[in-house]
Formats: sequence, structure tokens, C-alpha cells
Amino acid sequence: MPRDSAHSISTEDLLKAYTLGYFPMARSREDASVVWVLPDERGVIPLDAAHVPKKLARFLKTEPFEIRIDTAFTEVMTACAEATKARPDTWINDAIIEAYSELYFQGRAHSIECWREGKLVGGLYGVVLGAAFCGESMFSRETNASKVAMLHLMARLKIGGFHFIDAQFFNEHLVQFGLIAMDDADYQIGLQKAVKAEADFFAAPDQLDATRVLQSITQTS
Repeated sequence: MPRDSAHSISTEDLLKAYTLGYFPMARSREDASVVWVLPDERGVIPLDAAHVPKKLARFLKTEPFEIRIDTAFTEVMTACAEATKARPDTWINDAIIEAYSELYFQGRAHSIECWREGKLVGGLYGVVLGAAFCGESMFSRETNASKVAMLHLMARLKIGGFHFIDAQFFNEHLVQFGLIAMDDADYQIGLQKAVKAEADFFAAPDQLDATRVLQSITQTS
């Protein structure tokens, strides 16, 4: 893949990049162009070894949020692109929002959303590639909202027969969910197996209660 792209990104090029292990990032929110990234070390959550932190499991059982699937995809992306005190700039620019929104309309990208009293308070989004879920970004406007979205994502993917979540980079924050570091050579092997496999993001019902979420994540195949 070329290191830099034109300002717009075609979904065909985007999906092809994913099959090769690449993904796009902007240097800043206001930068019109993107860089295609292929990390030497990848952060991956193998779904057969996914983990639920005990404290978070207790929080989940209170059913703190209404969970919705694919009802506000672009809004989730836009929230992920917002500047915060902890993150004054992001890598999600307008070209990326446009391209992934188009993937969403094609049924290739999805969002898990946390709502409270009619307001979007957290969520995440990513791309489906065979039996791989390529996680892109997450956000929280309330405590633990993105973490609850992650649990619902992991449960949905396990029910649907997915192999792993690609978190792109190794991130200590995600180790609590079972994230491991994987070198690119090993990732490429797993990626090609996943690309050729079949999985169903909608095998799970739209509404999963806390018990089903926790059982789905911890069960072994």
C-alpha cells in the first residue's frame, strides 16, 4: 500500500488494505490525508481467551446502559474523533469518517452503542473481515461505558463464531479483556485464516442481558 493517500478513501481500497494488515490513520483530526499503517507488533484479543474483569462484571449486572447495535454509527465515529483532556487530538479525520460510514452502509462496519435516557454515552466501532473484527476506536461520556460496549462486542462475536478482535496496537488498557501482543508475521497467519472463514455479527439477538453476555464470553468451544 502507498504510505499516503488522496484525501478520499475508497471502500474497495480500505477493505483490500485490511486483508493485508494495513489500516489508515490521519496525523491529526484536521489533516485531510491519511497514512497507511502496518504495525510490527499487533494488539489482539483472541476470543477463545477473552476475559471479563470481576469488578466490571459486577457493574454490568446492574444493566447500567441501554445497548443498541448499528443505530448511530457515524455519531459513534464522530464522538471517537472528539478532542478530550486526556486526548487533545485524534487520528480520525473527515476522510476516515466518510469511508467507514460507507462501509457501515454496505454492512461491513458496525457500532456497539451505550445509551442512557435517550443520550449516546459511549460505544465503539469496527470492521468485519471474515471471522475477524477489526476494532477501530471507542469512547465514553460516562464511567465504564466503553468497557460495557466492549463486553457486549466480545459476547456478540463469540456467539457469531469470530476468531479475534484486532485492536491494532498493544494497549495496557485492553489487557484486562485478554489482549496479547502479536508480531506481524503471526498476525498475518491468523488474519488469512480469519479472512477465509465465515462468521455472523447478527447471530446474537440485538438485546443481550448481562447473564448472557458473561456466559458467552467465558464459555469455551
